[in-house]
Amino acid sequence: MDSGGSVHVTRFVIPLSVSLSSWPDGPHAGGGMTQPLLRTPLHDLHLSLGARMVPFGGYEMPVQYRAGVMAEHQHTRAAAGLFDVSHMGQIRLRARSGRVEDAALALERLVPADILSLKPGRQRYALLTNEQGGIIDDLMVSRVGDTLLLVVNAACKDADLAHITAALDDACIVESLPDRALIALQGPLAGAALARLAPASADMRFMDVAEFDVAGVPCIVSRSGYTGEDGFELGMESGGTVRVAEALLAQAEVEPVGLGARDSLRLEAGLCLYGSDIGPDTTPVEGALEWSIQKSRRAGGARAGGFPGADIILARIQDGAARRRVGIAVDGRAPVRGGARLFADAEGHRPVGHVTSGAFGPTAGAPVAMGYVDIAHAATGTALFAELRGKYVPVTVAALPFVAPGFKR
Repeated sequence: MDSGGSVHVTRFVIPLSVSLSSWPDGPHAGGGMTQPLLRTPLHDLHLSLGARMVPFGGYEMPVQYRAGVMAEHQHTRAAAGLFDVSHMGQIRLRARSGRVEDAALALERLVPADILSLKPGRQRYALLTNEQGGIIDDLMVSRVGDTLLLVVNAACKDADLAHITAALDDACIVESLPDRALIALQGPLAGAALARLAPASADMRFMDVAEFDVAGVPCIVSRSGYTGEDGFELGMESGGTVRVAEALLAQAEVEPVGLGARDSLRLEAGLCLYGSDIGPDTTPVEGALEWSIQKSRRAGGARAGGFPGADIILARIQDGAARRRVGIAVDGRAPVRGGARLFADAEGHRPVGHVTSGAFGPTAGAPVAMGYVDIAHAATGTALFAELRGKYVPVTVAALPFVAPGFKR
């Protein structure tokens, strides 16, 4: 999840959301009038913590704090990091019939995931697809009471809202939730830190969703995140965000973490960045995301197809795709960045693909990357070459993730 451009920070190129010039409310909108960046409820807290702020998805967001990207990354892997992800979009679906099952069936018109089987208090990863089988966004879907709660990417949230409303208005009340904030607590000690403030969270497992107070603030909490570590995402009304964040930061294990480390963490975890690793021209099978399409929605399943691009996607599941997203391990210490071309030979005569995301992996202790290669060169261990500053450096197709996940199963 998350999408778009790039900003240079210390040793990393941090893929950020769309650049201001391409954001709908950016400086080229409205006849060239510059639009101010939006701010999350934690903006003043970020500044007080020494954050370096950058444009991200139309918001002014912290890319790093005083400790720096490397230290923030390592702290999250060892203890617990607190991230502001309030720029993400939140959408609520209510069935006009009052039956959450009808909302689930309606959403299945737009995504290939099995939403109907989603149990109360559970969450699932899903993909919005287009008629060509491409991915127009990736999102999280939670069943909360008699509603479905969706978290979508910042750069896509306006388009997603319009798309979902137009398609599902007959069956659902589609409600944007701009006054709700979202923060993420990630790392192996996140559970201990949150349990002091909300003891009920200790019983949650990966992808559970529950409603309880944190520091006296009502929250919708999921045991999930985008770092590959154990952790939580906490949604709440904007007015309570500072209180919750300060209560979490008061825990000994917790430090603030910016978008820079968020990117290197998700890359080590083999998680896609929308707009870089997946997009409208990428099918779920090419993106190695067919695991998100449950048996009931596949050929022969109880509710097979019925979503945009179903014929193309289901055929690719059966027959395979011509290219595949893979991990890429780089020889040496110099990262290979997104956009670098990949070749089967050291002279650069036989192109086989390209890199979509790349950075130095602090936990991996080496440069790591993801990209697409033709299926003949997608097997783990395949030796390739990446174009780097006019030279062709050895790389190897690697299994994902680069760092073992720490989810609480």
